[in-house]
Amino acid sequence: MACLNTLKQDIKTLESLFPKNHERFQVVNASVDELTCRFVGRNGKKFEIHANITEAYPSTPPVWFADTEDPCITSAVQILTNTVGRDNLVLQQVKILLKELCKFHNLNDPMEIERLELSCVSEADDELEENSEDEDDEEVDDLHIEMEEDTNAATAGNPINQEKNKDEGLSTEHSATLERLRRNQRQDYLRGSVSGSVQATDRLMKELREVYRSESFKKGVFSVELVNDSLYEWNVKLITVDPDSPLHNDLILLKEKEGKDHLLLNILFKETYPFEPPFIRVVHPMISGGYVLGGGAICMELLTKQGWSSAYTVEAIILQIAATLVKGKARIQFGGNKVHRKNGQYSLARAQQSFKSLVQIHEKNGWFTPPKEDG
Repeated sequence: MACLNTLKQDIKTLESLFPKNHERFQVVNASVDELTCRFVGRNGKKFEIHANITEAYPSTPPVWFADTEDPCITSAVQILTNTVGRDNLVLQQVKILLKELCKFHNLNDPMEIERLELSCVSEADDELEENSEDEDDEEVDDLHIEMEEDTNAATAGNPINQEKNKDEGLSTEHSATLERLRRNQRQDYLRGSVSGSVQATDRLMKELREVYRSESFKKGVFSVELVNDSLYEWNVKLITVDPDSPLHNDLILLKEKEGKDHLLLNILFKETYPFEPPFIRVVHPMISGGYVLGGGAICMELLTKQGWSSAYTVEAIILQIAATLVKGKARIQFGGNKVHRKNGQYSLARAQQSFKSLVQIHEKNGWFTPPKEDG
């Protein structure tokens, strides 16, 4: 409980030092799970930066990401992924972030930095001795359970704190899915059989929650199913595309012929997510055009390491793929070439092979619209 109380106090300190009207750095929203800050550059341009406080805090730092591709912002955020020990504490994280941002933008550090440094020293000594890198998995899990229980207790029966309920506004089914995933994660931590990484898992939980809340999901533009209840593999049914496109008419015909009303996409996330892109492919039906390669992989620069940004959301990627298919004049191949498919589906191995070849070509020659025969 002491760790949770310290985290709460740290958050109050940040909110008092950097209110929403601060000229340089503002704490927009803060809880024991998430932190949203805003940095104001020299020309008044505002950058929003987010942090997820993970289950392993403070043994591992919060997971930071930004809603921008500005190299100054992304470089500062990247520095925070390599901290250890006392620098993992949220006050230290914000201090490091703010100093780096001011340095990149050739600005003087705000005077609150000194007070922040004093707070870091006074509050870190006792807590971090007990919560260092040697902390075992059970202690980490107990801390996260404490934080969750404390947050749930605070929101229950207290309307002021209802906004802190992460699953507010979701259907019973989707809230139950998120709760089941959280429960499975806790059990995995206790058993020491964690898959993926803490950073990727926390970000993917946030992404899934935001997908469930999104208008495009609620309106049935696409649906999402976790393969084997894993956050690291999603099946996405793309149901709606531009109604003026030939692909839209093909989907109507597909439903008449095969009883399927969607394009099935498969998304595989690595434990390095969100710092590396997911691998996304079309599973069925067979597609010609639309920048879809022979194996079902998709020719899009943003899906490569050089074109990727950790600021991209899963919802935005899905919608971008839908737009790219239409722009590339994608058409469904009814009864077409079956060389690279089994039971009407592309294979994962073929998709990975074709995408790897594509990336190698583009790394050598730059990005361009691929020849028609390549999709």
